[in-house]
Amino acid sequence: MKLSDKFLELAAVGSEWILWLLVGLSLISVAVMIERVIFYQSLRGRDAAMLRGLHSALADNDLARAQALVKDSSAPGGRIAIQMLDTSARGSSSMAAIMAALRPGEKLRLERSLNFLGTVGANAPFIGLLGTVLGIIETFRAIERSGVAGSAEYSTAVMSGIYEALVATAVGLLVAIPAVIAYNFFQRRVKALLGEADALTNMVLALFNHKSDGRGHA
Repeated sequence: MKLSDKFLELAAVGSEWILWLLVGLSLISVAVMIERVIFYQSLRGRDAAMLRGLHSALADNDLARAQALVKDSSAPGGRIAIQMLDTSARGSSSMAAIMAALRPGEKLRLERSLNFLGTVGANAPFIGLLGTVLGIIETFRAIERSGVAGSAEYSTAVMSGIYEALVATAVGLLVAIPAVIAYNFFQRRVKALLGEADALTNMVLALFNHKSDGRGHA
């Protein structure tokens, strides 16, 4: 059997399964969006709110109070800062190494599931287009089998088959557009949260560097 015949067998399945696939991807995308909105909202402003209190505690050399402030933090800056404070006895160089080592992991935690949204946004239109192509192929095959080619029924059958097949492309776009918008929005949220985290952790490191310099000059 020729390869083209194998493809025609696939086309005979039609575009219905493509539509179900797109519906499934859409439902998963919505679930990811809801989960990420709740997650980012729970972290919003936490590192920024903690900045002043942590600065005051470290400026007063109150390490215990500083550790208590960030102990149960779920925000990326607080999670990194507690590890930095736990290793503060080893010096600022160890704290800087901890900060550099933990930041990529926090970035990955913030970006969890965003690659799925990006993939859906980039590929859903092509999946829909595949459904359209399969639908059109099946339409012409049905016309060929029915023997209406060249008759008055031919144009009606072709137009009917084509607009039904184009539904798959439309659904693909409807799935892709919200996914792309959500992906770009969440990427901005990740950058904002990482900016707050960097401000917090760099402040901690700067204060300990200042203390180290003070001891060195004493």
